[in-house]
Amino acid sequence: MESGGPVTNKAVPFDGLDRKIVAALIDNGRASFAEIGAAIGLSSTAVKRRVDRMRENNVITGFTATVRPAALGWLTEAYVEVYCDSAAPPRRLAEVVRNHPEIAAAMTVTGGADALLHVRATDVEHFEEVLERIRAEPFIRKTISYMVLSHLLPDSPEAGAQQPSGGAAP
Repeated sequence: MESGGPVTNKAVPFDGLDRKIVAALIDNGRASFAEIGAAIGLSSTAVKRRVDRMRENNVITGFTATVRPAALGWLTEAYVEVYCDSAAPPRRLAEVVRNHPEIAAAMTVTGGADALLHVRATDVEHFEEVLERIRAEPFIRKTISYMVLSHLLPDSPEAGAQQPSGGAAP
């Protein structure tokens, strides 16, 4: 029997079983519908139907692999605050950051900076080259960089960690 939970979007019901399915997929994105169903008390068909509905409604937006950046040669990591001239719309900044494969994430932020970039590079020299390309944009007034020394949450996806499967402790 399905439990009626709070609705996250007026047009999209999202109940406790949906939450359990999402949690199972976050824990192990390769889990079969049968495995998830056995864990939460649903048939594999019911799990598939719910996953399909959540994908159609953009609750689940995709499935991905978590890769350790160092395995790909990305050994240097930094966060960069970007300060723009007042005429720079976020859409223009988005166009620029898409042209830099080293930018792992970018977002507009509150506070003094206009945007925050998460940059990965092969080494400090590569990071400096990326930073110079970013600074070359005519609407960027200044940047402030913060090099990552270590991850305090090494099991986080941002650290490139493999999430443990089955709830096992790392």
